[in-house]
Amino acid sequence: MQSTINSKLQDLESWFKDYDSVLIAFSGGVDSTLLAKAAFNSIGKKAVAVTADSPSIPRSELTNAKSLAQLIGIEHLVINTNEMENPDYVKNPSNRCYYCKSELFSTLSTLSKEKNIEIIVDGTNLDDLSDFRPGLTAANENQILHPFVDLKLTKNDIRNMSKHLQLPTADRPSAPCLSSRVVYGQPITLNTLSKIERAEALIKQLTGIEIIRVRDHNNIARIEVGRNERSLLFDELIMDKIDKELKNIGFKYITLELSGYKSGNLNK
Repeated sequence: MQSTINSKLQDLESWFKDYDSVLIAFSGGVDSTLLAKAAFNSIGKKAVAVTADSPSIPRSELTNAKSLAQLIGIEHLVINTNEMENPDYVKNPSNRCYYCKSELFSTLSTLSKEKNIEIIVDGTNLDDLSDFRPGLTAANENQILHPFVDLKLTKNDIRNMSKHLQLPTADRPSAPCLSSRVVYGQPITLNTLSKIERAEALIKQLTGIEIIRVRDHNNIARIEVGRNERSLLFDELIMDKIDKELKNIGFKYITLELSGYKSGNLNK
């Protein structure tokens, strides 16, 4: 298995050698972190990682991205995106992600032209192609390249390669934007995003839970946690504290998804 991982890492680093310079859409998640590491190992200073900052990005995720870029040694830029100014995004349709990614990728395209960077890449992997991903349409419209897809790398491959490189993101859960917690059709507002971020941070602080989603169903908080972490909530004092604090934040009712966290739950 080790030889297979080494071979895939070599293929990934070789992928970048065909290009003079590369801009990486860098969220600080497991996919984009491996991509940034491989690009930096391959072409050094000709690789630039760029993180988008907007109200839908938790402050903890932005801090994490900055730390990871520093760890890798890659040049790191933080840009502001303005998807909240797009009424189509704010309406929160089922293809909301398309409008978010259109804003992101068009902003990255402008930046790449300003800096004369040859290509833009993101961390889309082979598994993503079988999921509901409206953002892929926006990526194609902006000529974003997908090295992991080109090399037929799955999420499991990416985690194994990350472990081999001792990246701290190897076992990190996915961390989609805060807007992904809002039921489709309910408008995205700054207040809603703030409530969700505060609620998730509070529950993490009280329980130590790693995988947490607070879904907002018109002011009903539906809490999802990792299936193996549900027992961390089964304490009356903790439940009372969560109930009180989330109601103070602005939720009307507080509920628990008994089946636990499932990726893409709102898509169902």
